[in-house]
This record gives sequence, structure tokens and C-alpha cells, in this order.
Amino acid sequence: MLGRLNHVAIATKDAVKAARIYGAAFGAQISDAVPLPEHGVVTVFATLPNTKIEFIEPLGEASPIAKFVERNPDGGIHHVCYEVVDIIASRDTLVKEGARVLGDGVPKIGAHGKPVLFLHPKDFSGALVEIEQA
Repeated sequence: MLGRLNHVAIATKDAVKAARIYGAAFGAQISDAVPLPEHGVVTVFATLPNTKIEFIEPLGEASPIAKFVERNPDGGIHHVCYEVVDIIASRDTLVKEGARVLGDGVPKIGAHGKPVLFLHPKDFSGALVEIEQA
């Protein structure tokens, strides 16, 4: 059911500035900043040979990551994202096994234009997990 690691997300005050070091220091390809109002964030991706780093910054005071950035003013790892073949089947299996899906359980379209869901960190050793349909 679990596919490859799609990305690691780092929450920060300024996603463009945070991503710039990956481009300069590691030669990573850096995407444009993309606002995702439905998720309350602005995203910038650094593409590496084997995965991506997603830099996210709050989009407004009501952003779900605003408090995270407030508590971690220098930024920090926010979540890991894994690909799954069938997000609905994966959700149903995870729920059956006791995992909690955040929100209403209905996938939303994520930064890559694909359905995503977030899983409660208390069910995954303290890590917020995102699953994305491959």
C-alpha cells in the first residue's frame, strides 16, 4: 500500500527564502511559490534526485501552520508525504487499523494537483503523515 517518499515538508516564515539555500548549496531545482488557499499555505518545492523538500509558509493568520511557525520561529520539519496507489482504499485500511484521518476524511487536492489526506501524528510516532495518490 505505501509507496515512495514523495516529500518532506518544512514549515517556515518565508518559503522562498528557505528554499533558496537548497538551490544555491545543493543545486536543487526550485519551483515558483504557489499559494494553496484551501490548505492555508504557500508552497515552494526543492527537487532533489530522490525526493522533494516542500517549504510551506502560512497563508494568512488562520493558516493551520501559523501556530507551528509561531512555536518554531526558525522553521522545522512539519510532515512527511508518502505516495499511495489508491487514496480511498489506503484511508479505509488505515482507519480500520486504528489510524485517525485529520479533517473530514475527504481528500483535498494538494500541491501536486493530486488528492491528499493527513493522518494524526499520535498514530505515527509523533510524525504528521500526508498520503498522496500517486
